[in-house]
Amino acid sequence: MEKVTVRESESAGSGTALAADEVELRLEEHRAELTGYCYRMLGSVFEAEDAVQETLVRAWRSHSGFEGRSSFRSWLYRIATNVCLDSLNAGKRRARPMDLSPASHADATLPAASPESVWVEPVPDVRALPSSGDPADVVVSRETIKLAFVAALQHLPARQRAVLILREVLAWKASETAELLGTSVASVNSALQRARATLSDAGVSTSGADHAKAAAAAPMDEAQEKLLARYVDAFERYDLDSLTALLHEDVTLSMPPYALWLQGHQDIRDWFLGTGIECKGSRLVPVAANGSPGFAQYRSNGEGGGHHAWALQVLEITDGRITGINAFLDTAHLFPLFGLPLELPG
Repeated sequence: MEKVTVRESESAGSGTALAADEVELRLEEHRAELTGYCYRMLGSVFEAEDAVQETLVRAWRSHSGFEGRSSFRSWLYRIATNVCLDSLNAGKRRARPMDLSPASHADATLPAASPESVWVEPVPDVRALPSSGDPADVVVSRETIKLAFVAALQHLPARQRAVLILREVLAWKASETAELLGTSVASVNSALQRARATLSDAGVSTSGADHAKAAAAAPMDEAQEKLLARYVDAFERYDLDSLTALLHEDVTLSMPPYALWLQGHQDIRDWFLGTGIECKGSRLVPVAANGSPGFAQYRSNGEGGGHHAWALQVLEITDGRITGINAFLDTAHLFPLFGLPLELPG
């Protein structure tokens, strides 16, 4: 995604409230947090980056009209929200395989691939998370780009989604949110209450304090590092006894763009020994995605040597066990996004 620059954008004319170089610098300072916001709204990193690009272009073109009645950041969020709401007008909603059908068994026939527009996509941490700031805010930002949270947001109507993110994730006041959305405080509070109820029914907490507690209870400490090291070792040796010992009994395995998903040790083990047997001999390269540990999986090329891109895995971990393996197979788009090569030499 190319960045907005003064030379590439249309001039807003003379008499600007801010110097052009200052505007450009301030716009770029907000790119990551705006990407995180748009990603939560849209469930797609590619659509989020397009939305942010459109936001920054609109902001550059109209910055002479920025009168300072609100903060520069609030002004940008107003533009970004309108861009996202326009994108969501068609009522489209992204999902995870677990949202669409019951779990399958290892002997199930692999269905036809669904379009990428169906699925919640992974996002690189570096593109959606602030590089600095209040540690508590950083924790909440990380927890609220996790796949389960972003997927749950997709169940909300677009404006409820915006209200919940602004109020619960970004900690905006009701009055600030109402001003941004052009509505009343009462309407904001009502929308927030309905959004909370919907996510509570789905078993998802919306409280920033709860997210902070969850992160504090399961940091990337030595125990988790050892768990991940054991996962890599077992996967690369294709030792399924050792691998399944690391998994929660209700662990899930999903493989977008396929709607099929599996649950439990036995079906996942049988899958890797059956349809997924070509994963034997894979190599795993660490990545940081959705505030979670993950790996780029490269399958072996066989006797020709080397490995080719196969899946981007995002792991979910609870209480020292892996509860979810989300394997995204659209490597042609995702690996370049994460700065990963499509081939590893022999």
